[in-house]
Amino acid sequence: MPSTFSEDPKRSYGIHIWGNGDFIVEDGVVKVNHGCKPSLIDITRQLRDEGFKGPLLLRFPHLAEANVRRLFDHFERAKREFGYQGKFKAVFPLKVNQFPGFVIPLMEALKDLEYGLEAGSKAELILAMSFTNLGKPITVNGFKDQELISIGFLAAKMGHNITLTIEGINELELIIKEARRLGSPVPKIGLRIRLHTGGIGIWAKSGGYSSKFGLTSTELLEALDLLKRNDLIDRLSMIHFHIGSQMNHISPLKKAIREAGNIYAELRKMGAENLHAINIGGGLAVEYSQQEGQSSRNYTLEEFTNDVVFLLKEISIAKGVREPTIFTESGRYVAADHAVLVGPVLELFSQEYSEKILRLKEQNPPLVQELYELYTSVTPKNAREYLHDALDHMESLLTLFDLGYIDLTDRANTETLVHLIIKKAILLLRDKPSKEIRDILDRVQERYLVNFSIFQSLPDYWGLGQTFPVMPLDRLDQRPTRSASLWDITCDSDGEIAFNIDNPLYLHDVDVEKEEYFLGFFKVGAYQEILGMRHNLFTHPTEATVRFDKEGNVRIESVMEAQNILDVLDDIDYDTKEIERRIRQSIEESEILDENERKEILGELYLYLSENGYLRTINFQEGA
Repeated sequence: MPSTFSEDPKRSYGIHIWGNGDFIVEDGVVKVNHGCKPSLIDITRQLRDEGFKGPLLLRFPHLAEANVRRLFDHFERAKREFGYQGKFKAVFPLKVNQFPGFVIPLMEALKDLEYGLEAGSKAELILAMSFTNLGKPITVNGFKDQELISIGFLAAKMGHNITLTIEGINELELIIKEARRLGSPVPKIGLRIRLHTGGIGIWAKSGGYSSKFGLTSTELLEALDLLKRNDLIDRLSMIHFHIGSQMNHISPLKKAIREAGNIYAELRKMGAENLHAINIGGGLAVEYSQQEGQSSRNYTLEEFTNDVVFLLKEISIAKGVREPTIFTESGRYVAADHAVLVGPVLELFSQEYSEKILRLKEQNPPLVQELYELYTSVTPKNAREYLHDALDHMESLLTLFDLGYIDLTDRANTETLVHLIIKKAILLLRDKPSKEIRDILDRVQERYLVNFSIFQSLPDYWGLGQTFPVMPLDRLDQRPTRSASLWDITCDSDGEIAFNIDNPLYLHDVDVEKEEYFLGFFKVGAYQEILGMRHNLFTHPTEATVRFDKEGNVRIESVMEAQNILDVLDDIDYDTKEIERRIRQSIEESEILDENERKEILGELYLYLSENGYLRTINFQEGA
């Protein structure tokens, strides 16, 4: 993101780094770079006009579809460039985003591609069987019991192109047992290989010899023998590896491909003649950075596809084996871009300080009087000097308060005057770039209270320190002047995105009592929804799907409002009927209420129970 005092008055917030051309800034607002190019602020206001308050999750299915098609296009290009004879197929790992608003449109849009779903549990496998287009690939990863394997056999009998990936020898023994019981067709079998190569970064433990999944070399040989002895060697079709999510460097993948390619060739030579595919897992990274020089990955999609295709061709030629079908399970790359969280700003905490709340005395302590004089006489020429003086005076006056030399009124006047001086000085110096001023802004941040829960909507920020692009939806033709920290509405001190000098966020100084101000949190479509937790019982925000017709016109559909309070309580196993009974009983037994008051209170409580738990904010266009 540009520094506060940029030469360019149009604020891009690094959108040229992370936006992929999907979102652009025009006319001072963020627009969807598709069709009629609607602005996010207009979409947000339309939903609010329809009565949907609180945070919004906006889905753009065309972005997920475009990412998949881009992936296929690049692999097909690389295959042509290197004369590669193997096929390319892919699946979406459901663990990344299982929500129907994402999965169903994606699968409907991609019927023409060899694209399916990956499951890691029984429930996910049922989803994969329901929504994968018949004949397209389904892969099943993760630990399995007899039931999960049985469901896989049922999927094969339904005509699904399903591969059960073995994580341990015991799972292969269960498949053999089920094959004896159910007979043909037997699902295709994949072997998860435990590579020596490991990943890097937060998710490095997904690969390497200490990883959670995969067969060692000894176990691979044992699995091959078991398949041969039980006449199932013809069902072995795939080997699979995964070296970690958000793979920010390409070198570990290149090492892993060399290792996996050689294992593939050796297994074919040892009798696995129907083995024809290498599943390279997921990990294709997403660019989250808003800063020049802080890229989330050191490679392009073109480099990624070129390396995979070239290395597998090279190994196949050297080993004299057929070039394998390439499978990928890229989830974050496909899903992250498609969802934007919009959070209304409820409050700027410095706006608690205004001239009208000053309680100046006839005789003020000298330093308080000096602060007042600084405030009334600050000009562009002396603003920097007066700002320094104000900060110094504040430290001195707070010390005097601690020592008992000034009273609480003097302290309140000190806080108010210093905030007023800071605000005035920043405004006066907005066109004068200075590292010194930026350093002061880094010390004196504005706190923006945003109507959302970090724990529900950005759990990877809270749990892993994963940053997401953040920017206001409008006013982008105005220079932001406040270094910002963001507070969510939970009663948890961890519910904050603190100001970070290495990843600074600067926002506008707005009066939220008179105008609305919305922040967009981008690339939240991968993992965040399903990992979100109901801290303080805040639930999934209201979501809406934004589609474009053939003429490029936008339409908003599939709006699903956030759960109401009773539904949330029901989900965590409270008996909501009992809650309602207790509330009624307490009202009826109250000795200070008359009959009319009891009815009014009960009716009002029922109204609140039927609303979602996010805060209700004013729609200024309605003037309500």
